[in-house]
Amino acid sequence: MNNVDRVDPRELQSLQLYMNEYRQQAEVFAQQYSLLEEGRMEAHAAIEALEEIRASPESIVLLQVGGGASVRARILDPDRVLLSIGSEVVLEKANAAAVDYLKDRITEMEASGRKVAETLDRIRGQMNEIARRIDLLYQQAQMPAGPRIPPVSIQNPEED
Repeated sequence: MNNVDRVDPRELQSLQLYMNEYRQQAEVFAQQYSLLEEGRMEAHAAIEALEEIRASPESIVLLQVGGGASVRARILDPDRVLLSIGSEVVLEKANAAAVDYLKDRITEMEASGRKVAETLDRIRGQMNEIARRIDLLYQQAQMPAGPRIPPVSIQNPEED
């Protein structure tokens, strides 16, 4: 019986399948985390812009119209903000109320981000455990069956 026969191929295959599943889950959670971070950063930028508009109502802003093109635009009513709240629903709110809404949204995204990060850490921990188990199985397969005796150097007495 060789050393590879001592490793249960079903266990190794099972561990590799688990590793693949965890890798896919980790990728999904990493994407979710990335989207939450992107949304959080966009909300911070929107808050900053709305506060600047409120502080200087006569200011001119750059309005992106697509394709890398922008136009200078004057805001007609800086205290009224159209705010998308999801599912293609848009509400008109006062500037300060829109800022408060965005701050609440940031708080929610941060809480969700923490949960996603914790889940991602757990998945990565499980992946590390599986990787350690796979390494251990491979190490066992490479160990000799009997006790290991270090090689001994023997000199030829005629060489002295």
